[in-house]
Amino acid sequence: MAVGLSALPSLAAVPGIRLSTVCAGIKKPGRRDLVVVELEEGTRCAAVFTRNAFCAAPVGLAKRHLMQQAPRYLLINTGNANAGTGARGWSDALACCQALAESAGVAAARVLPFSTGVIGEPLPVETIVNALPAAFGALSAEGWDDAAHGIMTTDTVAKGLSRQIQVAGQAVTVTGIAKGAGMIRPDMATMLAFVATDAKLSERLLQQCLEAAVQASFNCITVDGDTSTNDACILMATGRSAAPEIVADDPAYAVLSQAITEVCVGLAQAIVRDGEGATKFITVEVKGGVDEEESRRAAYAIAHSPLVKTAFFASDPNWGRILAAVGRAGIVGMDVERVNIFLDDVCIVANGERAPDYREEQGREVMAEEEIIVRIELGRGKDDARVWTCDLSYDYVRINAEYRT
Repeated sequence: MAVGLSALPSLAAVPGIRLSTVCAGIKKPGRRDLVVVELEEGTRCAAVFTRNAFCAAPVGLAKRHLMQQAPRYLLINTGNANAGTGARGWSDALACCQALAESAGVAAARVLPFSTGVIGEPLPVETIVNALPAAFGALSAEGWDDAAHGIMTTDTVAKGLSRQIQVAGQAVTVTGIAKGAGMIRPDMATMLAFVATDAKLSERLLQQCLEAAVQASFNCITVDGDTSTNDACILMATGRSAAPEIVADDPAYAVLSQAITEVCVGLAQAIVRDGEGATKFITVEVKGGVDEEESRRAAYAIAHSPLVKTAFFASDPNWGRILAAVGRAGIVGMDVERVNIFLDDVCIVANGERAPDYREEQGREVMAEEEIIVRIELGRGKDDARVWTCDLSYDYVRINAEYRT
């Protein structure tokens, strides 16, 4: 069960966006696994993608298409990653784009493909193409909820969030959906995330807004330290709001940027809360680094440690594992006698050693909670970093051992 997550909240329609979700039978019959998103003419798009050297064919093709023409459609499939498939993977992804383009009467370059699922298996092109007429015919502005379910793989809950703001007295909507539960250590975004707004702004500002949001959200999470071959995050702006165009020096830009960041943070945290087999949601805060990168490195050393994560699963306040992780984070010249470590508000390490007033039962009480904050004070500078992660349970091993069966 996902930590602290319940039913999908109500998702607001974004004028200029229509979505549909169908059961194509890509991996399992009767499962929603194919999503089509239609973008009204004039919609502007920004994107970030995985930095994994073995990036999937749809990632490469989506990048190419973005450079050629403004997108009109997104084609998203689960059950098959179309990664590690060589030249055939490219031609298969393109064939699916061409089939949707023919139905819509647009150029194939105006379709962006996205895939998630098992790596190394050929994309079932015929299965996808056969399902496109039904998907195309079911497009609806109210299709966000179904789409959030349609992009799931090992997720146990659908993930979506909406925010509405006012710009010059006019409503502006931001709605996003995401999927992800395992193979999560993004190096740009998350496994798949799609965010849309009806605001008006330039492509340059849209890209700037997305990159800032991603850096504060999807680039601050980890479940297992593995960056996917298929990670992608798309931000779409239809310009359909009655609000005036937002420019860089307009106070409205900061308001819109904050709303988009809030949606991305909510989606990113939902991914960690739904981490495969997760029972704890853990915030790692590192304060007092020489720079942000140093603090982030220490935070990830803790968040990636299997020993730390299994201790959290066992509700065992084994603070020595946290101390050891900080020590191997590669911080040059760290004065260990200035390091303090807290579990929530309980100081467990003071000046590099067990805090004199710390009692084991205090640590156990904190570790028994579902949501825990680990705070590290390095005492070296003024820069901080924050990372969200989860514990590592028996179910994580089971889910990934059985993934292809």
